[in-house]
Amino acid sequence: MTSYENKERRGLSDQELLWAVGLSMMPGVGAITARRLVAFCGGLEGVYYRNAEALQQVPGIGPVISRAIARSKVLQRAEQELEFAARHGIRVLCYLGQDYPQRLNHCDDGPVVLFFKGQGQLNPARVLAVVGTRKPTAQGRALVHELVGGLAGSVGLLVSGLAYGIDAEAHRAALDAGLSTVAVMATGLDRIYPAMHAKLAHQMLERGGWVSDFISGTLPDRENFPKRNRIIAGLSDAVVVAEAASRGGALITAELAQEYNRDVFAIPGRPGDLMSEGCNRLIRENRAALITGAADLSYAMRWDQGARTPTSQKALFPITDPESMLLWELLDQPRGMDYLVARSGMSHGRISSLLLAMELDGQMVVLPGNRWSRG
Repeated sequence: MTSYENKERRGLSDQELLWAVGLSMMPGVGAITARRLVAFCGGLEGVYYRNAEALQQVPGIGPVISRAIARSKVLQRAEQELEFAARHGIRVLCYLGQDYPQRLNHCDDGPVVLFFKGQGQLNPARVLAVVGTRKPTAQGRALVHELVGGLAGSVGLLVSGLAYGIDAEAHRAALDAGLSTVAVMATGLDRIYPAMHAKLAHQMLERGGWVSDFISGTLPDRENFPKRNRIIAGLSDAVVVAEAASRGGALITAELAQEYNRDVFAIPGRPGDLMSEGCNRLIRENRAALITGAADLSYAMRWDQGARTPTSQKALFPITDPESMLLWELLDQPRGMDYLVARSGMSHGRISSLLLAMELDGQMVVLPGNRWSRG
């Protein structure tokens, strides 16, 4: 087998990576089912060597899909994809590897593999997504630049979708502010869509990059954009809808962010303004918090430089038991329950009990969006 250069991959062999890419390409097998298959089979290899009857024991796998998996011949195409990635400097990140975005690993439907090209990091301490309409107003564009510029010192990565309008404006604002920015693509990384953003996209490679879960040759088909939006939401800690009409991809991204337990914010507009109908509705229905600029977002997320830092805080009662100490260490910044469960290995119920006791002792505080931080 060809040796695929992927220095960022740790703990995965070339063969395992081939199996992972093949798994992501199997017809009828989505991300959730793929993860179940790997867990049931004890690893990537087992998926390919279990017979159809055995695979039917996996929840969601019926006779049709199990036979399709057993007869699948995806590995030849997967090998071609790895060769393409090696030729074009694309990193292939598997959900079992250390360099895969950990925020996506907290999502049940996080992709099995991601293709990433660029110099940026996908696991910084703070990630912000900014999305919005494809037809922004001049005021909307200005607000995006003001927002992103004001957050450049506290955010590690800005994520958006490279689409016309607010998305592209957010990427440009990040570059202007010296902030790393990543575009989530609805195509394979062999093409840029829309093509008129090619110059912007290539500028992003030096400070950020492009990411996709689609193989090369994938066209910008309509059904790919909601899939792209779920990655934008999953990669982020918070999603800002800058301007949005009553319908559109930005509202889908906001909905997905809520499902993933991310914080959602919206910039309000004047009543009757068509490009603000979506934002105003999100706020009215309590599906997004109202912000007017960077200071509001920083305050809500506790990213503002004036917030008390953990080193300057003293709990009312000292932490003595090992489990509470582990949670304290994990709460170095606002964290959600999924993160705490994944990192601590404790159950949801046990963590909830410990968090309540820590809150009563003044050791941690509850934040909006079911998040916790040191008190």
